[in-house]
Amino acid sequence: MARWRPPRPRGSRYITPEGARRMRAELKQLWEVERPRVTHAVSEAAKLGDRSENADYIYGKKRLREIDSRVRFLTKRLEEVTVVDRIPEDTEKVFFGAWVTLEDDEGNSKTYRIVGPDEFNVKAGLISMDSPVARALLGRRLDDEVELKNSDRWTRYYIVDIRYEQPDKT
Repeated sequence: MARWRPPRPRGSRYITPEGARRMRAELKQLWEVERPRVTHAVSEAAKLGDRSENADYIYGKKRLREIDSRVRFLTKRLEEVTVVDRIPEDTEKVFFGAWVTLEDDEGNSKTYRIVGPDEFNVKAGLISMDSPVARALLGRRLDDEVELKNSDRWTRYYIVDIRYEQPDKT
């Protein structure tokens, strides 16, 4: 069985300043802390002799490959993303970086922030701008009606609040 997988589709190239800062911090942690620690562990394991049955050596090398792969990804991704560090002129319209509060017919509300694909976290209310929900919201205005599919049924939501926070410069 082949291990080839088709490349995943490219996400949008936008990112918030907070997301860019988190990616840079992860890159720094991997490169300056994690990789030297694992390299030292592999070096120590290699000194013990027979590497074919040395679990520390085998798993250390595997971890180094994982770290190097992630470092390559983060380095390339940080070079190609565009940090969106300003608030749009029309703050009553949904754009990238907006906090959007939706309310359904029963009065239940949900708040989401539209972010880049590298920083989404649904539990924290951060949704990717490439997601169906964000695509339905982008370009809409305050009090607009949006229909979203939840599981197997459609639910009508109203945009009750759009907020933009002043991003800090990175």
